[in-house]
Amino acid sequence: MNSRQRILGGGVQHVLDYLRRMHSENPAFFYAVQDDNGSSNGNIFWADATARMNYHYFGDSIKLDTSYRANCYSVPFATFTGLNHHAQPVLFGCALLFNRSETSLVWLLQTWLQAMSAQKPVSITTDTDHLIQMAIAHVLPETRHRFCKWSILRDTKEKLTHVCQTHPTFEIEFMKCINEAETLEEFESQWKSLLERYYLTDNEYIQSIYIARHHWVPVFMRGAFFGDFLSDEDNDAKNTFFDGFVNASTSIQLLIKHYEKAIAVWHEKEFNADLDSNNTTPILKTPSPMEKQAADLYTRKVFMKFQQELVETLANPATKIDDAGAITTYHVAKFGEEHKAHTVRFNTFELTANCSCLMFEFSGIICRHVLSVFRAKNVLTLPSQYILKRWTRNAKTGGGGTIEENPLELPSNSQESLTMRHNSLRQEAIKFVEEGAKSIHSYNVAMNALKEAAKKVSAAKKKNTDKTQVTNMVNGCNQGVDEGDIDQADSGQSKEEKEQKIRELTAKLDCINQRSEVYRANLLAVLKDMEEQKLKLSVKVQNARLSLKE
Repeated sequence: MNSRQRILGGGVQHVLDYLRRMHSENPAFFYAVQDDNGSSNGNIFWADATARMNYHYFGDSIKLDTSYRANCYSVPFATFTGLNHHAQPVLFGCALLFNRSETSLVWLLQTWLQAMSAQKPVSITTDTDHLIQMAIAHVLPETRHRFCKWSILRDTKEKLTHVCQTHPTFEIEFMKCINEAETLEEFESQWKSLLERYYLTDNEYIQSIYIARHHWVPVFMRGAFFGDFLSDEDNDAKNTFFDGFVNASTSIQLLIKHYEKAIAVWHEKEFNADLDSNNTTPILKTPSPMEKQAADLYTRKVFMKFQQELVETLANPATKIDDAGAITTYHVAKFGEEHKAHTVRFNTFELTANCSCLMFEFSGIICRHVLSVFRAKNVLTLPSQYILKRWTRNAKTGGGGTIEENPLELPSNSQESLTMRHNSLRQEAIKFVEEGAKSIHSYNVAMNALKEAAKKVSAAKKKNTDKTQVTNMVNGCNQGVDEGDIDQADSGQSKEEKEQKIRELTAKLDCINQRSEVYRANLLAVLKDMEEQKLKLSVKVQNARLSLKE
């Protein structure tokens, strides 16, 4: 064990105690420790029930952030994150990586995948690290792997400091080459010109990032879903779930405290974004039925992006260039920029369109070019296949995919099913609280309904217990067994057989008691969440009433 591990030792035990306690309170809280040859500082991974549930809805594109290494963090903290339906950062799990090797990273990815019910993401973004690259190739060979562009730019400034200092325009031209190339040919041409202009053709670093261009240059990544539709600044922010909570000076003793605070803050931000999307109406900028449809379906932030694309169709007319039966081909370009035209192929019978910009495939938001063609073809509403459920207000009411999918079915795995029920109840409870707080009358009705529901749940639990168990005193212990099992146990069996049957029934009772405790704990958690939200909204209602009186 090295000196750094010895310093962290006490804090590691604090983290482990916390994880054990959380798992005992809710079995859907997942954690694992890598066996590191008996070391007390093996790598640790954990994901709470909410993180696992969020992954079910938003786990199509993820980021594995190990930037603690570059930022010299006091603790070897790593996170799995993504974007929710409000384009806010959402957590899918955390890790402490004390021992870092390809084997450890493979363990981390496999353990995380196990916690996420083996549901593999479409894409993953990581730092530029050859060990991570090898681990992902081993565990997630079919997942599209992207290097974080920010880390590429950071390394470029470091490796080419002399060039940046001598030529202030280099960084601007480098960014323009990367971000503004519309085609592969355009990127290759601009890259070659850039290298020749700044005498970098033989630079080893430049050659290495060029070889890896398929993993980080945007024009090479458009065919896969990454969920990016924000500005570069906002896209950088999406990876900062713990920004302002965990930093380079955070000790391992304080890590859990800051971890819980970050989760609480982002939960509140998501809740407020839900309220904003569900209870306010955005200002429409066109008379288009499609805009009204999108305003009703999308969350507020996603709608604003869609609205921007829709408005841009006014400056991006579609020009038909070919008509071959069911398939019509258009060029779409901004006025005065015809040389940057995009090609859209439209299928009249299926109401489908494919654009050369691949924005929908990359972000899940339909582009201005396809919308221009829809306008030209008099398609008044968005076809369902172009509305990703993950971007809608109702993203958490079922599985991922498009808006037309069926409601979610509970998985067969008991722990996953428990997680699913807990989070589904929680989401419905939040909606219940929102509606119940809108007026004093609805508040009173909601409170009475909540109390009645609690009684019914308690009665249902008791009825289920009465149907499946009977009490029998055996050896001074209260043993719950099925009535049919009692009859079978008394049907002329030997003493040894009866004792074996008693052991089996005792084990069955223990299992039933454990499940009952889990159900009770999760119901209490749901009721607690509802009570907290009720109090928050009650205060808002009272403040609103006072404002009206003033």
